[in-house]
Amino acid sequence: MARDSNPRNDPSMLAALHPPRASTEGRPYTAPDRQWVGAGPRARPRALVLGLALVALAGCGPKAPQADAYGNFEATKVKVAAEIPGRLLEFPVEEGQSLEAGAPVGHIETTSLELQRAELAANREAVSSRTAQVAAQVAVLAEQRRLAETELARVNRLLASEAATPQQQDRASHELAVIDLQIRQAETQRTTLARELDTLAAQLSRLDDQIGRAKISNPIAGTVLAVYAEPHELVAAGQPLYEIADLRTIELRAYVTGADLARITLGAQVEVRIDGSATTQLSLPGEISWISSQAEFTPSTLQTREDRVDLVYAFKVRVANPEGRLKIGMPGEVRLPGARPATGAGA
Repeated sequence: MARDSNPRNDPSMLAALHPPRASTEGRPYTAPDRQWVGAGPRARPRALVLGLALVALAGCGPKAPQADAYGNFEATKVKVAAEIPGRLLEFPVEEGQSLEAGAPVGHIETTSLELQRAELAANREAVSSRTAQVAAQVAVLAEQRRLAETELARVNRLLASEAATPQQQDRASHELAVIDLQIRQAETQRTTLARELDTLAAQLSRLDDQIGRAKISNPIAGTVLAVYAEPHELVAAGQPLYEIADLRTIELRAYVTGADLARITLGAQVEVRIDGSATTQLSLPGEISWISSQAEFTPSTLQTREDRVDLVYAFKVRVANPEGRLKIGMPGEVRLPGARPATGAGA
């Protein structure tokens, strides 16, 4: 049988025509093969172009509407402080605890105040006793004056009939004058004692007020954010004990540019969005509760959807938070009603 003269069909000739050499992927190149040619370096640009095309197609899909304002949630914080100095006897307050308005949360020792009150109460009793004695003395002097007046009138009648001497008249007049002087002194003493009683009563009222302030009551309903004291510690007047805030309604402080200022009004209903997961957002209803009347420089921590501008206007959106999902400092977005005004010809 005749041998095929075509060198492509001769294995030895094929090896001579295609010697082994290193490929771009670091493996030896042998004979041409359809599968190897299909996965070679020429095929990789095609795969890259195909991937870019898929990404471009995915980017052409519908996008979520961008927010008009960005900010962070905040709440009105109240620091509850000790109103009198002393040892904190009871203080069962913990962070994250929910408290009702008016709930008792602590008690400060009042032993020294109660001792002072007992001393003042004893002084008041003594002054009251002296006041009663002076009042009785005034009554006695009043009776003595009545008798002295009667005696002076009798002596004057006798002197008119020449049955008494002028010396007797002078003596009766002097006795009446002495009694009048004693009555004035007693009245002065009674007035002084009355003022002293008023002073003691005021001091007792002040001590009663201080003793009452030793009982610490929670001022507002809310959640305890931080605790600054522990039971049995010595506290000073005005020293913060804990911080509380009502988180059932929380506010988002956001910022808009002057172009969007006309789109916000007090009481307007807006959409607030927060991050729900890595790819989703939660939408919550909100109401604009405050708008700043002055422009300010953009906060350094604020990120807007546009290039940063120099001046913005702050506003607050009140959002209900019954489930406690919103936290202080959490970022949020605001979607304002109406279309955003165009900023240029190319807008």
